[in-house]
Order: sequence, then structure tokens, then C-alpha cells
Amino acid sequence: MFSKACEYGIKAAIFIAVNSSENKRVSPKEISEEIDSPQAFTAKILQALVKNNVIKSVRGAYGGFEIDKDKIATIKLAQIVYAIDGDGIYNGCGLGLHTCNENHPCPVHDKFKVVREELRDMLENTTLDQLASDIKSGVSFLKI
Repeated sequence: MFSKACEYGIKAAIFIAVNSSENKRVSPKEISEEIDSPQAFTAKILQALVKNNVIKSVRGAYGGFEIDKDKIATIKLAQIVYAIDGDGIYNGCGLGLHTCNENHPCPVHDKFKVVREELRDMLENTTLDQLASDIKSGVSFLKI
């Protein structure tokens, strides 16, 4: 459903949020190791997240990536998805057809429409704070 870049972007943002809530910045290398992503690919994803004001990049000896503590609770998963994949996930055809729409539906159009609406709802109502809290409490995990 998400591109690989988007999956890595969500994982990276959660990892950064967990560390930021503990007043720690993380390096691109730490992030790529934690999310099991190639470092150069991770760097491009992080650039997109910085450009879209999801995370901050701090240069220098004590630099790295962080999210302002007060901002963690306001960042929605939808912002991360949009920063990396745009809004195509909300409009795309379930079968990948180019001309699927209300007037010219594919065989799964109506069923997939429901899935897209539920996905939009989940992405727009889930914050990084909720996900980071689940990681910190051990309810969920990022890495096996």
C-alpha cells in the first residue's frame, strides 16, 4: 500500500520521535540501522521530511535529526505519507488502472474506496506521539 520510501519514512519519524521525547538527536547512520534501510536512501527520505517540516536537521558536532517535543503530538501520519508519496494513496486504483473512477470503475473500485477512506481516517487521526508512546511502553516495536 505504501511505497518502500514511505514505510522507511514512517519508521524513521517514529524513531526520531522516540529519541526526541528523551531529548536525544539521532544521526542518519543510527536511523538507517534502526529502520534497516540503506544509508543513502534514508538520507533522501530524511531530506523530504525536513523539507516538509516533519523533522528538523541540526548541523554540527552535536547535530542530527530531531522533532520539537511539543510538535510530536501534532504530527499526523498523513503528513509523513504526503511528504514522501504525495496524496496518490487516497486516489489510486486498487488494481493500478489509470482510468479508474466513479464513471469508469474497476471491479474492486467500490470496495477499495472504503479501504482508502478508512486508511485516510487512520492516517489523519494517528499522531507520532501515540506511536512513540507505544514503542516506549513496549506495546509495539520497530525492529525485530
